[in-house]
Amino acid sequence: MTVLLDTDILIDVATDRAPFSAPAATLLDALEHRPGSAFVAWHSLSNSYYLVAPTTTESLRYAARLAVPNFEDALQVAAAAACRADLIATRNTRDYAKSPIRAVTPSAVLEQLRFRPA
Repeated sequence: MTVLLDTDILIDVATDRAPFSAPAATLLDALEHRPGSAFVAWHSLSNSYYLVAPTTTESLRYAARLAVPNFEDALQVAAAAACRADLIATRNTRDYAKSPIRAVTPSAVLEQLRFRPA
Protein backbone atom coordinates (compact mmCIF):
# COMPACT_ATOMS: atom_id res chain seq x y z
CA MET A 1 0.00 0.00 0.00
CA THR A 2 1.29 3.48 -0.92
CA VAL A 3 0.11 6.49 1.06
CA LEU A 4 0.45 10.19 0.39
CA LEU A 5 0.64 12.12 3.66
CA ASP A 6 -1.32 15.37 3.66
CA THR A 7 0.52 18.34 5.12
CA ASP A 8 -1.81 18.38 8.13
CA ILE A 9 -0.48 14.98 9.24
CA LEU A 10 3.07 16.31 9.33
CA ILE A 11 2.08 19.54 11.06
CA ASP A 12 0.04 17.64 13.65
CA VAL A 13 3.10 15.58 14.58
CA ALA A 14 5.56 18.48 14.48
CA THR A 15 3.39 20.68 16.69
CA ASP A 16 1.97 17.85 18.83
CA ARG A 17 -1.52 19.10 18.02
CA ALA A 18 -3.97 17.13 20.19
CA PRO A 19 -5.98 15.04 19.57
CA PHE A 20 -4.61 14.57 16.05
CA SER A 21 -0.92 14.05 16.81
CA ALA A 22 -1.16 10.59 18.41
CA PRO A 23 -2.66 8.70 15.42
CA ALA A 24 -0.55 10.74 12.98
CA ALA A 25 2.66 9.91 14.87
CA THR A 26 1.70 6.25 15.06
CA LEU A 27 1.08 6.25 11.31
CA LEU A 28 4.51 7.78 10.65
CA ASP A 29 6.07 5.13 12.90
CA ALA A 30 4.28 2.37 10.99
CA LEU A 31 5.27 3.76 7.60
CA GLU A 32 8.90 4.15 8.69
CA HIS A 33 9.15 0.35 8.60
CA ARG A 34 7.80 0.24 5.02
CA PRO A 35 10.34 2.07 2.84
CA GLY A 36 8.88 3.56 -0.31
CA SER A 37 5.30 3.29 0.94
CA ALA A 38 4.76 6.92 1.92
CA PHE A 39 5.20 10.20 0.11
CA VAL A 40 4.76 13.91 0.78
CA ALA A 41 3.72 16.33 -1.98
CA TRP A 42 6.42 18.63 -3.33
CA HIS A 43 4.54 21.73 -2.28
CA SER A 44 4.47 20.53 1.34
CA LEU A 45 8.21 21.12 1.65
CA SER A 46 7.70 24.61 2.99
CA ASN A 47 5.84 23.04 5.90
CA SER A 48 8.02 19.97 6.48
CA TYR A 49 11.25 18.24 5.47
CA TYR A 50 10.26 14.71 4.40
CA LEU A 51 10.11 12.64 1.23
CA VAL A 52 8.94 14.32 -1.96
CA ALA A 53 6.36 12.84 -4.34
CA PRO A 54 7.48 12.87 -7.99
CA THR A 55 5.27 15.65 -9.34
CA THR A 56 5.66 17.78 -12.44
CA THR A 57 4.11 20.75 -14.20
CA GLU A 58 1.56 18.31 -15.62
CA SER A 59 0.63 17.41 -12.02
CA LEU A 60 -0.14 21.08 -11.42
CA ARG A 61 -2.34 21.20 -14.52
CA TYR A 62 -4.07 17.98 -13.43
CA ALA A 63 -4.77 19.51 -10.00
CA ALA A 64 -6.31 22.57 -11.62
CA ARG A 65 -8.78 20.35 -13.51
CA LEU A 66 -9.95 18.38 -10.46
CA ALA A 67 -13.35 18.97 -8.89
CA VAL A 68 -11.70 19.26 -5.48
CA PRO A 69 -12.76 22.68 -4.14
CA ASN A 70 -9.55 23.56 -2.27
CA PHE A 71 -6.57 23.98 -4.61
CA GLU A 72 -4.03 22.89 -2.00
CA ASP A 73 -6.01 19.67 -1.55
CA ALA A 74 -6.13 19.27 -5.34
CA LEU A 75 -2.33 19.54 -5.37
CA GLN A 76 -2.23 16.76 -2.76
CA VAL A 77 -4.39 14.59 -5.04
CA ALA A 78 -2.10 15.31 -7.99
CA ALA A 79 0.93 14.35 -5.90
CA ALA A 80 -0.84 11.18 -4.77
CA ALA A 81 -1.55 10.28 -8.39
CA ALA A 82 2.07 10.98 -9.37
CA CYS A 83 3.44 8.58 -6.74
CA ARG A 84 0.65 6.07 -7.43
CA ALA A 85 -0.67 6.31 -3.88
CA ASP A 86 -3.52 4.05 -2.93
CA LEU A 87 -4.67 6.45 -0.22
CA ILE A 88 -4.24 9.98 1.05
CA ALA A 89 -3.78 10.10 4.82
CA THR A 90 -5.42 13.21 6.26
CA ARG A 91 -7.57 14.25 9.17
CA ASN A 92 -9.51 16.39 6.71
CA THR A 93 -11.29 13.69 4.70
CA ARG A 94 -14.35 15.86 4.02
CA ASP A 95 -12.42 18.13 1.66
CA TYR A 96 -11.41 15.11 -0.43
CA ALA A 97 -14.96 13.90 -1.10
CA LYS A 98 -14.52 14.36 -4.87
CA SER A 99 -10.97 13.07 -5.00
CA PRO A 100 -10.26 10.18 -7.38
CA ILE A 101 -7.91 8.82 -4.69
CA ARG A 102 -9.59 7.89 -1.43
CA ALA A 103 -8.71 9.98 1.61
CA VAL A 104 -8.78 8.38 5.05
CA THR A 105 -7.70 9.23 8.57
CA PRO A 106 -4.36 8.07 9.99
CA SER A 107 -6.24 5.62 12.23
CA ALA A 108 -7.94 4.08 9.19
CA VAL A 109 -4.59 3.62 7.43
CA LEU A 110 -3.17 1.97 10.55
CA GLU A 111 -6.12 -0.41 10.61
CA GLN A 112 -5.49 -1.32 6.97
CA LEU A 113 -1.80 -1.83 7.71
CA ARG A 114 -2.81 -3.88 10.75
CA PHE A 115 -0.22 -1.92 12.71
CA ARG A 116 -0.30 -2.20 16.47
CA PRO A 117 1.94 0.19 18.42
CA ALA A 118 4.35 -1.47 20.82
